[in-house]
Amino acid sequence: MIYLILSLLYLITFLGGRLIEKIRVPWIFSALFLGFIFSLYNPFPAITSSDTFRFLASLGMYFLLFIIGFEINVKEIKKETGFLFVSTLFIILSEGLCGMLLIHLLFQLNWFLSFLVGLSFATVGEAVLLPILDEFKIINTKLGQSIIGIGVLDDIFEIFTLVLAISMVGISAAHPTSTILITLISLILVFGLTYFLSLLKKEGKKFKVCNIETLFLFTMFIFFLFLGIGNYADIDALAALLAGVAVKNFIPDERLKFIESEIRSVCYGLFAPLFFFWVGITTSLTYLSQNSLILLIFFLVPFISKLIPSYLVGRKKLGSRESLLLGIGLSVRFSTSIVILKFLFEHQLIPVSLYSVLIASTALFTLLIPLSFAWLLQRWKRYIK
Repeated sequence: MIYLILSLLYLITFLGGRLIEKIRVPWIFSALFLGFIFSLYNPFPAITSSDTFRFLASLGMYFLLFIIGFEINVKEIKKETGFLFVSTLFIILSEGLCGMLLIHLLFQLNWFLSFLVGLSFATVGEAVLLPILDEFKIINTKLGQSIIGIGVLDDIFEIFTLVLAISMVGISAAHPTSTILITLISLILVFGLTYFLSLLKKEGKKFKVCNIETLFLFTMFIFFLFLGIGNYADIDALAALLAGVAVKNFIPDERLKFIESEIRSVCYGLFAPLFFFWVGITTSLTYLSQNSLILLIFFLVPFISKLIPSYLVGRKKLGSRESLLLGIGLSVRFSTSIVILKFLFEHQLIPVSLYSVLIASTALFTLLIPLSFAWLLQRWKRYIK
């Protein structure tokens, strides 16, 4: 029966994805919306709550983290100017702090956890905007480069937030001395392997003669090796991210684009739809329907707390219209914030009420921001330099 359910899930994700792409929403969100529907009425609870399904959906989360690590470009981060560093710091921290206050006041989480969750939905999903920037031919303008540059620097906050989230899981559990020792050993191993593979960049050039299938097999070896080590100490998420960093720094540049294509196919074509469906099905739409005002607050406050700082830091360098477009564009979210929220929820660090509000607000941002951004670009394109 599970095979038929999976086939149906993939078919609906495919068909729904084709539809929502027409309104500039990433097709993968059709799996999230399908999960929302199943959260209201689930005819197959035994299957969607089975260990097999959870395992496959978890692999989707780990592959997404692997891709996040794989896409981190330290060289590009070093190239960014002071304006982009200051802008990123000011914009992300402003939304993170506003989110912290909101979460602490409405859900009574402690300050540290509130700040962590606030940072998680302050991250930028600039990948959603790239097709729009390309369509309007403004990638090489000041606005386009600012969005991309802040998106690149935002990777630092993504890693920082993930590390904090994993640390919170460790702190929240009462570990015996032996478990703490295993955790330390696991951390040393995954960081050590990441550094060691980066030193072997020259050795990695030998893979230039390998075919893509063989190279992909080696990549999967690294991925599951890191996951296996991380699993012993419940640092699977960090291990998956570092596996992506390790592969990026080991495999020769000539082969990276081919491997990235293969990894994306496996991730988004096989496992990510299951993860997004899993996220949707664990969201409480009943709570949201009874607390729609809270959802509206969690949409408006983060949006305003990103729009105003973007306008303040970009007004002189970009101009008023471009600064507003910058703030609107940077409000879009994608997979990183969802992965972090799901990780915190699965480890029982945030309640289902907060989790549901944040996932629903992320869906709203992903639906509304690309449409608004494209509409304003069309009206103001002649002013953009």
